[in-house]
Amino acid sequence: MEYIPYKSMKYYEDCAPLVEGLGFKLVDLKIIPGKEVTKISAIIAAENPEVSIGVNDCAKVHRLILPQLETLLGTEDTTMELTSPGIEHNIKNAAEFTVFTGYNVRVWDKTVTDWVSGKIISADDKAVVLETSEPESKQLTVSYDNIAKAKFIYNK
Repeated sequence: MEYIPYKSMKYYEDCAPLVEGLGFKLVDLKIIPGKEVTKISAIIAAENPEVSIGVNDCAKVHRLILPQLETLLGTEDTTMELTSPGIEHNIKNAAEFTVFTGYNVRVWDKTVTDWVSGKIISADDKAVVLETSEPESKQLTVSYDNIAKAKFIYNK
């Protein structure tokens, strides 16, 4: 799995503090320029993994960061889709593990050719540390080079 630092995403560092000021984390930000309209796509997550994000939460963040992005882009010809990760979220960028500390995930570990499940304890630019419970509780470090895919575990 590839690790793409958030600081390399254009405008991420301009928007992340605003989102964090509302009690959320900015998971992803994509800006796709078009001939007539620039498309903006963003994903936010709750600080607390036990808290769900609703439509009103997305609307608050949308109202805050859209004007900022329009100013940075120098255009009001934009459309923006802002969502939560959802219960079936696939982790595409290894940097997301740092955002989702405390969340339960499962990763396909190429070294064991199977899913490994656990709660994210910590993550850096090389690996994620999971607290696993089966067959016994232990901490397991998985290198991003060994992760084929990863997704949330929905526990409700």
